[in-house]
Order: sequence, then structure tokens, then C-alpha cells
Amino acid sequence: MAKSTVEEIRRRFDQDVERFSNLETGQSATIDAPLGLELIAQAAAAVNPGAESLLDIGCGAGNYSLKLMQSLPLRRITLIDLSRPMLDRAVQRIGGAAEVTAIQSDIREARLPEAAFDVAVAAATLHHLREDAEWDAVFGAVCRSLKPGGSFWIWDFVSHELPAVQDLMWRRYGEYLTGLKGPAYRDQVFAYVEAEDTPRPLVWQLDRLRAAGFGTVEVLHKNASFTAFGGVK
Repeated sequence: MAKSTVEEIRRRFDQDVERFSNLETGQSATIDAPLGLELIAQAAAAVNPGAESLLDIGCGAGNYSLKLMQSLPLRRITLIDLSRPMLDRAVQRIGGAAEVTAIQSDIREARLPEAAFDVAVAAATLHHLREDAEWDAVFGAVCRSLKPGGSFWIWDFVSHELPAVQDLMWRRYGEYLTGLKGPAYRDQVFAYVEAEDTPRPLVWQLDRLRAAGFGTVEVLHKNASFTAFGGVK
């Protein structure tokens, strides 16, 4: 089946701001969302303890920016998201704690300044990329936007190369969703995953990060179809 267009995805997120606005639970439809958020914040603080500038790709309602602000001396935050209501909520939640630039854009179309950021994060957003060339272009643009030694941290939905493992992890994800809100919710999430998402395997993405210019890559956590990982320029 044909995947949802960017405009269709944007409209869905415009109506879903509240689900992305809880710093304690994170995006509850993803397994281990609070742990992924915590690990990425800790890794960014460990690798770039003096970070003052952050690029938050697919920022949603701002959870990752808010979490990183707790452990980094951030002064400048650039938010990118398809959804204007998401951006507005993120700006509202950050308040005057940092200088914020909010950009409504698809990351594939955004023009990122070179060597401008100490840290970049992308939470549950890159799985919307389609062709290999799009992944390469985005990873390359993010790498160029980082200062030397800067880090890029990703929390995302991933696929698996072995069909048997993919079936296993998909079944585990279904069990998680059913336990969270019941089988109807599981079916609802599975329906929009089928319509919208094109996740790639973790190892494939690590290889692409290296090819894009990240000298070191790290995996922080993986549970079923969700993982936290990143790279250092």
C-alpha cells in the first residue's frame, strides 16, 4: 500500500499534541520511552558536558529539549517539526530558559547551518524517511551541522533483517500495546505504523551514520522494536 503523505502525517500530529507533552511518560506508544529519554540525556551530558546549542529534530512537544536542559548548560535550541501546534507547545514549555528558534519543516527540506550545534537529537521521527538517499542526506546534513566532537542521539522505531526476528519483535510490541490500553489500541497503532512508517534496522542505520561522517557510534539501549543510539562527529 502507498504510504501516507507528509501532509497527512502532519495533520495527524496536529491533533495529537497532548500525548507528546508528558515528560514523565514520554511517547507512551513506544516501549521504554522514559528510559530512552533518560539515557540519551545522560549520554549527551557525558559526551558534551559543556553543550550550549541543541538541534531537536521532530521535537514534538519538547520533551527531549526539556530533559537535556536539566543536565546541559543549553543556551540556544533549534526546534524542527512538521506540526505547528507541536512547535508552539514546545516553545511554550521551554519558556525563557533558552533562546529558541522554531522551524516548521520536514527535516528533508530544512537547511541546517554548518558547525552550529553541540548536540542533535531525533526522537521517534526518522522512521518516516523513505528512500536510502533520504537517510543518507539527513544523516549527512546533521553531521555537517554539528561542531567537531558534537554528538547525535536517536530514539526510534526499528525493523529487523531476519523475518523470524521481525515477527518476534512485532509480536512483543503488540503485547506491550495491548497491555497498555487493550487490543483496540494495539490495532490503532499498528494501522498508522502500516500507513506512515518505514523503519530501518539498527545496524543499517549505524553503518549509515559512519558513512555520513560520524567517527564513533554507540548503542545505548534496545528493547523489541525500539532503540536508543547515536554517533559522535
